[in-house]
Amino acid sequence: MDQPPESQTDRTDRTGAVVEPTPRAARKFTTKGLATRARIVTAAAELVFAHGVARTGIEDVQRRAGVSASQLYHYFTDKDDLIRAVIAHQTDGILAAQRPVLDELDSFENLYRWRDLLVDLQEQRNCVGGCPIGSIAAELADNDPHARADLVDSFERWEAPIREGLARMRTRGDLRPDTDTDALALTLLVALQGGLLLTQTRRNTTPLRTGLDAVLAHIRTYATEQTQHRDTSARPGATDSQ
Repeated sequence: MDQPPESQTDRTDRTGAVVEPTPRAARKFTTKGLATRARIVTAAAELVFAHGVARTGIEDVQRRAGVSASQLYHYFTDKDDLIRAVIAHQTDGILAAQRPVLDELDSFENLYRWRDLLVDLQEQRNCVGGCPIGSIAAELADNDPHARADLVDSFERWEAPIREGLARMRTRGDLRPDTDTDALALTLLVALQGGLLLTQTRRNTTPLRTGLDAVLAHIRTYATEQTQHRDTSARPGATDSQ
Protein backbone atom coordinates (compact mmCIF):
# COMPACT_ATOMS: atom_id res chain seq x y z
CA MET A 1 0.00 0.00 0.00
CA ASP A 2 1.19 3.51 -0.82
CA GLN A 3 1.95 5.74 2.09
CA PRO A 4 4.01 8.87 2.51
CA PRO A 5 7.59 8.46 3.67
CA GLU A 6 8.18 8.72 7.40
CA SER A 7 9.44 12.02 8.66
CA GLN A 8 12.82 12.22 10.35
CA THR A 9 10.96 12.93 13.58
CA ASP A 10 9.07 9.67 13.23
CA ARG A 11 12.18 7.60 12.47
CA THR A 12 14.70 8.82 15.04
CA ASP A 13 15.00 10.73 18.25
CA ARG A 14 17.74 13.25 18.98
CA THR A 15 20.22 10.53 19.89
CA GLY A 16 19.69 8.79 16.57
CA ALA A 17 17.85 5.82 18.10
CA VAL A 18 14.95 4.39 16.13
CA VAL A 19 11.61 5.23 17.70
CA GLU A 20 8.04 4.31 16.90
CA PRO A 21 5.86 6.90 15.15
CA THR A 22 3.41 8.69 17.39
CA PRO A 23 -0.02 7.10 16.77
CA ARG A 24 -2.27 9.50 14.91
CA ALA A 25 -5.10 8.82 17.38
CA ALA A 26 -2.87 10.11 20.19
CA ARG A 27 -2.29 13.48 18.47
CA LYS A 28 -4.54 16.47 19.04
CA PHE A 29 -6.78 17.66 16.21
CA THR A 30 -9.10 20.61 15.81
CA THR A 31 -12.86 20.17 15.97
CA LYS A 32 -12.95 20.27 12.17
CA GLY A 33 -10.08 17.79 12.05
CA LEU A 34 -11.88 15.39 14.37
CA ALA A 35 -14.96 15.58 12.14
CA THR A 36 -12.85 14.80 9.07
CA ARG A 37 -11.16 11.91 10.85
CA ALA A 38 -14.56 10.54 11.94
CA ARG A 39 -15.82 10.78 8.34
CA ILE A 40 -12.82 8.78 7.12
CA VAL A 41 -13.30 6.10 9.78
CA THR A 42 -17.03 5.83 9.04
CA ALA A 43 -16.35 5.48 5.32
CA ALA A 44 -13.71 2.82 5.95
CA ALA A 45 -16.01 0.93 8.34
CA GLU A 46 -18.82 0.85 5.77
CA LEU A 47 -16.48 -0.46 3.09
CA VAL A 48 -14.86 -3.06 5.33
CA PHE A 49 -18.27 -4.29 6.49
CA ALA A 50 -19.44 -4.62 2.88
CA HIS A 51 -16.27 -5.95 1.24
CA GLY A 52 -13.79 -7.02 3.92
CA VAL A 53 -10.41 -5.64 4.92
CA ALA A 54 -8.41 -7.09 2.01
CA ARG A 55 -10.76 -5.73 -0.65
CA THR A 56 -10.94 -2.25 0.85
CA GLY A 57 -8.21 -0.01 -0.53
CA ILE A 58 -7.05 3.38 0.67
CA GLU A 59 -8.22 4.90 -2.61
CA ASP A 60 -11.71 3.45 -2.02
CA VAL A 61 -11.82 5.10 1.40
CA GLN A 62 -10.65 8.42 -0.06
CA ARG A 63 -13.46 8.40 -2.60
CA ARG A 64 -16.09 7.37 -0.08
CA ALA A 65 -15.01 9.98 2.47
CA GLY A 66 -14.30 12.69 -0.10
CA VAL A 67 -10.73 13.34 1.08
CA SER A 68 -7.34 13.48 -0.56
CA ALA A 69 -4.45 11.12 0.13
CA SER A 70 -2.63 13.83 2.07
CA GLN A 71 -5.69 14.40 4.25
CA LEU A 72 -6.08 10.71 4.98
CA TYR A 73 -2.42 10.28 5.87
CA HIS A 74 -2.60 13.31 8.12
CA TYR A 75 -4.88 11.29 10.40
CA PHE A 76 -3.61 7.73 9.84
CA THR A 77 -0.07 6.46 9.37
CA ASP A 78 -1.14 3.63 7.05
CA LYS A 79 -3.98 1.21 6.31
CA ASP A 80 -3.22 -0.84 9.43
CA ASP A 81 -3.65 2.27 11.58
CA LEU A 82 -6.95 3.03 9.84
CA ILE A 83 -8.25 -0.52 10.33
CA ARG A 84 -7.50 -0.33 14.04
CA ALA A 85 -9.63 2.81 14.16
CA VAL A 86 -12.35 0.92 12.29
CA ILE A 87 -12.26 -1.85 14.91
CA ALA A 88 -12.79 0.71 17.69
CA HIS A 89 -15.56 2.41 15.68
CA GLN A 90 -17.39 -0.84 15.00
CA THR A 91 -17.10 -1.93 18.61
CA ASP A 92 -18.56 1.36 19.82
CA GLY A 93 -21.42 0.98 17.33
CA ILE A 94 -22.19 -2.61 18.33
CA LEU A 95 -22.33 -1.77 22.03
CA ALA A 96 -24.35 1.40 21.47
CA ALA A 97 -26.96 -0.52 19.44
CA GLN A 98 -27.49 -2.94 22.34
CA ARG A 99 -27.74 -0.37 25.10
CA PRO A 100 -29.34 0.11 27.54
CA VAL A 101 -30.42 -3.56 27.50
CA LEU A 102 -26.80 -4.75 27.44
CA ASP A 103 -26.10 -2.98 30.74
CA GLU A 104 -29.16 -4.50 32.43
CA LEU A 105 -28.55 -8.24 31.98
CA ASP A 106 -29.26 -9.02 35.63
CA SER A 107 -32.54 -10.95 35.25
CA PHE A 108 -33.84 -13.69 33.00
CA GLU A 109 -36.42 -11.27 31.64
CA ASN A 110 -33.67 -8.89 30.53
CA LEU A 111 -31.53 -11.68 29.14
CA TYR A 112 -34.41 -12.65 26.86
CA ARG A 113 -35.00 -8.99 25.98
CA TRP A 114 -31.36 -8.83 24.89
CA ARG A 115 -31.79 -12.03 22.89
CA ASP A 116 -34.82 -10.53 21.14
CA LEU A 117 -32.90 -7.33 20.42
CA LEU A 118 -30.01 -9.24 18.84
CA VAL A 119 -32.37 -11.21 16.62
CA ASP A 120 -34.28 -8.06 15.66
CA LEU A 121 -31.06 -6.24 14.69
CA GLN A 122 -30.18 -9.06 12.30
CA GLU A 123 -33.66 -9.08 10.80
CA GLN A 124 -33.41 -5.33 10.19
CA ARG A 125 -30.22 -6.00 8.18
CA ASN A 126 -31.78 -8.94 6.33
CA CYS A 127 -29.13 -11.14 7.97
CA VAL A 128 -26.39 -9.57 5.82
CA GLY A 129 -22.87 -8.92 7.06
CA GLY A 130 -22.63 -11.01 10.21
CA CYS A 131 -20.70 -9.50 13.11
CA PRO A 132 -18.81 -6.31 12.17
CA ILE A 133 -15.85 -7.18 14.39
CA GLY A 134 -16.11 -10.96 14.03
CA SER A 135 -15.64 -10.63 10.28
CA ILE A 136 -12.52 -8.50 10.79
CA ALA A 137 -11.19 -11.05 13.28
CA ALA A 138 -11.60 -13.81 10.70
CA GLU A 139 -9.34 -11.87 8.32
CA LEU A 140 -6.71 -10.44 10.66
CA ALA A 141 -6.41 -12.50 13.85
CA ASP A 142 -3.76 -14.85 12.43
CA ASN A 143 -1.48 -12.32 10.76
CA ASP A 144 -1.84 -8.92 12.46
CA PRO A 145 -0.92 -9.03 16.17
CA HIS A 146 -1.84 -5.39 16.77
CA ALA A 147 -5.29 -5.78 15.26
CA ARG A 148 -5.74 -9.07 17.12
CA ALA A 149 -5.00 -7.32 20.43
CA ASP A 150 -7.58 -4.65 19.59
CA LEU A 151 -10.11 -7.35 18.71
CA VAL A 152 -9.47 -9.16 22.00
CA ASP A 153 -10.22 -5.88 23.76
CA SER A 154 -13.36 -5.40 21.66
CA PHE A 155 -14.77 -8.78 22.58
CA GLU A 156 -13.86 -8.18 26.21
CA ARG A 157 -15.84 -4.94 26.14
CA TRP A 158 -18.79 -6.94 24.79
CA GLU A 159 -18.43 -9.78 27.28
CA ALA A 160 -17.92 -7.60 30.37
CA PRO A 161 -21.52 -6.36 30.79
CA ILE A 162 -22.82 -9.91 30.25
CA ARG A 163 -20.47 -11.19 32.91
CA GLU A 164 -21.35 -8.36 35.29
CA GLY A 165 -25.09 -8.88 34.86
CA LEU A 166 -24.86 -12.60 35.61
CA ALA A 167 -22.64 -11.87 38.61
CA ARG A 168 -25.30 -9.51 39.98
CA MET A 169 -27.88 -12.27 39.58
CA ARG A 170 -25.68 -14.62 41.60
CA THR A 171 -25.06 -12.00 44.31
CA ARG A 172 -28.78 -11.28 44.58
CA GLY A 173 -29.58 -14.97 44.94
CA ASP A 174 -31.20 -15.51 41.54
CA LEU A 175 -28.43 -17.95 40.59
CA ARG A 176 -26.84 -20.56 42.83
CA PRO A 177 -23.67 -19.53 44.70
CA ASP A 178 -21.61 -22.12 42.79
CA THR A 179 -22.56 -20.65 39.38
CA ASP A 180 -19.51 -19.87 37.22
CA THR A 181 -20.84 -16.62 35.76
CA ASP A 182 -17.58 -15.93 33.88
CA ALA A 183 -17.88 -19.21 31.98
CA LEU A 184 -21.57 -18.63 31.26
CA ALA A 185 -20.91 -15.13 29.93
CA LEU A 186 -18.22 -16.46 27.62
CA THR A 187 -20.55 -19.25 26.47
CA LEU A 188 -23.23 -16.68 25.60
CA LEU A 189 -20.74 -14.67 23.55
CA VAL A 190 -19.56 -17.83 21.77
CA ALA A 191 -23.16 -18.77 20.93
CA LEU A 192 -23.78 -15.24 19.71
CA GLN A 193 -20.75 -15.26 17.39
CA GLY A 194 -21.53 -18.68 15.98
CA GLY A 195 -25.18 -17.77 15.59
CA LEU A 196 -24.29 -14.57 13.72
CA LEU A 197 -22.06 -16.46 11.31
CA LEU A 198 -24.69 -19.09 10.49
CA THR A 199 -27.41 -16.44 10.33
CA GLN A 200 -25.32 -14.55 7.77
CA THR A 201 -24.71 -17.73 5.78
CA ARG A 202 -28.28 -19.05 5.83
CA ARG A 203 -29.93 -15.62 5.61
CA ASN A 204 -32.32 -16.33 8.45
CA THR A 205 -32.15 -15.81 12.21
CA THR A 206 -32.96 -19.37 13.27
CA PRO A 207 -29.31 -20.25 14.09
CA LEU A 208 -28.88 -17.14 16.24
CA ARG A 209 -32.18 -17.67 18.03
CA THR A 210 -31.48 -21.38 18.59
CA GLY A 211 -27.93 -20.88 19.88
CA LEU A 212 -28.86 -18.14 22.33
CA ASP A 213 -31.94 -20.01 23.57
CA ALA A 214 -29.84 -23.12 24.25
CA VAL A 215 -27.39 -21.19 26.41
CA LEU A 216 -30.13 -19.26 28.21
CA ALA A 217 -31.90 -22.53 28.96
CA HIS A 218 -28.63 -23.85 30.37
CA ILE A 219 -28.24 -20.74 32.55
CA ARG A 220 -31.74 -21.34 33.91
CA THR A 221 -30.56 -24.67 35.32
CA TYR A 222 -28.53 -22.61 37.80
CA ALA A 223 -31.57 -20.61 38.94
CA THR A 224 -32.50 -20.88 42.59
CA GLU A 225 -35.94 -22.13 43.53
CA GLN A 226 -37.15 -18.63 44.41
CA THR A 227 -36.13 -17.39 40.95
CA GLN A 228 -37.87 -20.25 39.15
CA HIS A 229 -41.13 -19.38 40.88
CA ARG A 230 -40.84 -15.64 40.40
CA ASP A 231 -39.52 -15.36 36.85
CA THR A 232 -41.81 -17.71 34.94
CA SER A 233 -42.52 -15.10 32.23
CA ALA A 234 -38.98 -15.35 30.77
CA ARG A 235 -39.37 -18.60 28.86
CA PRO A 236 -37.46 -19.46 25.67
CA GLY A 237 -39.65 -18.37 22.78
CA ALA A 238 -42.04 -16.40 25.00
CA THR A 239 -41.34 -13.20 23.09
CA ASP A 240 -40.94 -14.72 19.63
CA SER A 241 -42.96 -13.00 16.98
CA GLN A 242 -42.87 -15.91 14.54
